[in-house]
Amino acid sequence: MIGNWNTTAGRALRSLRNTSAPMTYTLIAVCCLIFVLGPASGLTPSYGTGETLAAAQRAYFRHWGVVPAELFDGPAREALTPATALFIHGSWVHLLGNMLFLFVFGAMTEERMGRVAFTFFYVGCGYLALLGYAAANAASQQSLVGASGAISAVLGAFLYLFPSARVTSLLPFLFFLPLRFPAWVVLPFWAALQWLALGQAPAGPGVAYLAHLVGFGLGFGYAWVRYGRRTKVRTARAPAPEGENQP
Repeated sequence: MIGNWNTTAGRALRSLRNTSAPMTYTLIAVCCLIFVLGPASGLTPSYGTGETLAAAQRAYFRHWGVVPAELFDGPAREALTPATALFIHGSWVHLLGNMLFLFVFGAMTEERMGRVAFTFFYVGCGYLALLGYAAANAASQQSLVGASGAISAVLGAFLYLFPSARVTSLLPFLFFLPLRFPAWVVLPFWAALQWLALGQAPAGPGVAYLAHLVGFGLGFGYAWVRYGRRTKVRTARAPAPEGENQP
C-alpha cells in the first residue's frame, strides 16, 4: 500500500516538474487540499455537523482570513492574513470557480513570466489586493477569504501579455452559448462588470469586488512596467469561461 502510494506520488511530482506551468498547478492543488481538509468542505468529520460545523467555519475564516478591523489594530500576526487568506475558500462553488480561472489564465501567464517570478507576482498582488480592500473597509469585522484578488491580477497580466488570445465566453443573455472573443474584449468587459457590481454591492458580507479591481489593476500595471511593449506576446488560443465567483 505504502509502496503504491510512493510510486503514484513520485509520478505526480515528475509530471509536475515536466509541465510548463508547475506553479499554477501547485497553487491549484494546494488550494484544493486545504479546502478539502478544512471545515468549509464539510468532508472532515472532526468539525462536526450543523451548528457545530457552522461555528467551526466562522472561527476558521476569522483565524486565517482578513478581518480589516483587526488587520490594522490587532496583533502583529494579523499582517500575515492577507497571504493566508489567498489559500482559503468559503464554498465548493467559490473554490471551483477560482481554480477554473487560475487553470485557464495562469498557465500561459506563468510560462511568460517564469515560475519564480509568477509565484511572487501571484502572492504579492493577491496580498496587496486584499490589503487594499481592507484599507477601504477598515472598520469591517467581516472575514475575507479567497484567491480572487490574486487571480484577478493574473487576468490583468494576461490582458497585457496576450491581448489577442481567443477566450471562450458564456453569455447569459445569449442563452449561455459559448462564443470566442479576443482577451482585449472579454477581460475589460469582466472588469467593467466588477466596477458596476461594486457600486451596487450592499454593505456586509458578500463578494469583494474592490479586491478584484485592485488585483486586476496591479496585474496589468506590473506586466506593463515589467515587460513593456517590445516583449508583449501574441499567442494562439486560450479557452476560458467568462464569469466570476466571490473571493
